[in-house]
Amino acid sequence: MFCPSLRLVRTTCLALSVLAPGVFSLPARADTAREQQTRACKGDALRLCALAIPNEKKIAACMARKKDKLSTACSVYFKDTPTPVTPPKAARPPRAARH
Repeated sequence: MFCPSLRLVRTTCLALSVLAPGVFSLPARADTAREQQTRACKGDALRLCALAIPNEKKIAACMARKKDKLSTACSVYFKDTPTPVTPPKAARPPRAARH
């Protein structure tokens, strides 16, 4: 005699044995380069470029401009980045006097 609950247990065990390797191996994967850079540079981004957050392009440009102030761990990711030249701000013409 075959018990329906035993069939459910067998089906569940079979499903778990097929799915478990994929599910449990996710946290064990190696960090990506982006995650490593984020971990190395997060503090520098907050300290030096807080006004650029959350715009990633502005953060990267800000950190490239300030690469001489980056931590050792973060500066590795910006060593080949040329320091951008920021054009000088144009002087404003004097305001006309109000009468």
